[in-house]
Amino acid sequence: MNFAEIIDGHPSSSVALVSRGITTSYGVLNDQVGRLRGALSELGIGRDDRVALLCGNSPYFVVSYLACLGIGAVAVPLNPASPALELQRQLQVVGARAVVIEPTAMSAWQNIDRHAVPSLTTVIATDGHDVQGALTFSSLLDHAPIPVVPVGPHQLAVLMFTSGTAGAPKAAMLSHQNLYANVRQLGSFSLITSSDVVYGVLPLFHIFGLNVMLGFTLFVGASVVLVERFDPVTALETFDTQKVTVVPGAPQVWSAFAQLPGLDPGSFSGIRIALTGAAKMPEDVTRLFQERFGLNIYEGYGLTEASPVVSMSIGHEFKVGSVGRVLPGVEVRLVDENGEDSLSGDAGELWVRGDNIFMGYLDDSEATSRVLTADGWLRTGDVAVIDDDGYAFLVDRVKDLIIVSGFNVYPAEVETVLNCHPQIAAAAVVGVAHPHTGEAVRAFIVPATGVHLDEDAVIQFCQRQLARYKCPSKVLIVDALPVGGTGKVLRRELH
Repeated sequence: MNFAEIIDGHPSSSVALVSRGITTSYGVLNDQVGRLRGALSELGIGRDDRVALLCGNSPYFVVSYLACLGIGAVAVPLNPASPALELQRQLQVVGARAVVIEPTAMSAWQNIDRHAVPSLTTVIATDGHDVQGALTFSSLLDHAPIPVVPVGPHQLAVLMFTSGTAGAPKAAMLSHQNLYANVRQLGSFSLITSSDVVYGVLPLFHIFGLNVMLGFTLFVGASVVLVERFDPVTALETFDTQKVTVVPGAPQVWSAFAQLPGLDPGSFSGIRIALTGAAKMPEDVTRLFQERFGLNIYEGYGLTEASPVVSMSIGHEFKVGSVGRVLPGVEVRLVDENGEDSLSGDAGELWVRGDNIFMGYLDDSEATSRVLTADGWLRTGDVAVIDDDGYAFLVDRVKDLIIVSGFNVYPAEVETVLNCHPQIAAAAVVGVAHPHTGEAVRAFIVPATGVHLDEDAVIQFCQRQLARYKCPSKVLIVDALPVGGTGKVLRRELH
């Protein structure tokens, strides 16, 4: 099956997209996608050609994405807010044949050296924006539609650049089978139905936004309200006017809601399902939503290389702090430092296998071999424990492990303690070289507004709750922590 066919078979009058108050039905969406397929094909773009999408959360992205897949081309979603040099490098890495540009990427695009991307032959600009040598999106929709091109299950569909939390971003190769397998796996939870309206604020250049928020919504025939920028007050208004029932959001979205003063207890009464992922959800925020609004925020776990979802907490007994149980059709193992299965109840690196697991990193067999075993297991680099009921709890990242005098220190454990300090707004921990202990713990702290924090007092606070070897030996006060597009702290920048 070509993944682009997920929009087929739904009632043509049902609403697929809402953007800036304008609705697009499934009938209209099918027609626009078919016409763009015809235009791209006429331009000579087809199987295996890479089409970069420099678009925000808009219908332009959705139509372009589905049209690319529908002709057997490879969609490459990129962050339109990235600087020119980063975008230029990514276009070079994938060998982009065409690019679709929206206004948010215009300033960066003007600083890209086109000669540095010799593969690029076609530039498509969204309407009302003059780009030298570019075709306009609306003119391409005047072409006659063509049918979807049949593809094999292992045909490359998407190249997704990973977040780069462990070094330079790499292009993960996701097949049509990978994408389709994961939406089918999610479908076993009855997560979203065709009558739902999904709040679409997760960026579409991130796999959580691309294949959960967008892909799964279209797969079941529901509606997605596309949102370019998040603002908690405006979001609440959107929930009301658009009758939103499902909200997938990174932890920062829910934390922003929690910090709004004087929220009515009924503010989220129309929300049927609240989801989170991409980073660890603060348990105090989860409990606040339960107590103040009667809303469970269901945490899941996934990663780009798994298309992305591995486990979900919805559909089971709600356990605060758990990322839920493994999806049907997905296998997991917990592996110790010797490569053996961890003992029952012990933590271990999470290994995953299933049809949703990616094909590897583009043109990087060495990096691929580090994460994919010969028999198909994905080494996630995440440490987890699984309780007797099958619920998974993330402990930390293997690659972020700090070893102090031979003792393992998981940064997340220290960060949890620091974030409980009433005068700390945010905290992150990394390991640094130490002449006596091998490594030492260093903390980066963002104080609450108007607060002056004393380094010694913070260390003493940790010492009251953690073994001494786990406590920071140095605390640095900073204005903000470096984060990626989904709110994950970029530890490499702290290093």
